[in-house]
Amino acid sequence: MGKDDLAQERTDWAEDRTDWAEDRTRLAAERTFAGWVRTGLTAIVVALGLQAVFRPFEPTWMPKAVATAFLLTALVIFVAGWQEARRSCRAIDTHSADAQPLRRISVLSALLAIGTVGIGAVLWLL
Repeated sequence: MGKDDLAQERTDWAEDRTDWAEDRTRLAAERTFAGWVRTGLTAIVVALGLQAVFRPFEPTWMPKAVATAFLLTALVIFVAGWQEARRSCRAIDTHSADAQPLRRISVLSALLAIGTVGIGAVLWLL
């Protein structure tokens, strides 16, 4: 094996390691998005729990308003998570990892946002 072959082999390994690092970073961004989703869903659960516990409270609009604040927080969390995931997906290419496509992440984020607004509407109609 000549000097040029050894240099090329080292270059190939360096490129492979860089590709693997990019894959790991992209998959880490997916896990971060999942964390955003979990946090948003937790805010929804808190909103529903507050409404259930404080339903008999007078005036009736007060527990609804507090629950709505948590629902708005969930919306902000879902949008922020989607924006960060979109930024990561566009900035980092995958090589051998099977990452979630941006379209799927966007659809999931939109459905979560629509569901949160629906929960808010139902909350105020009760």
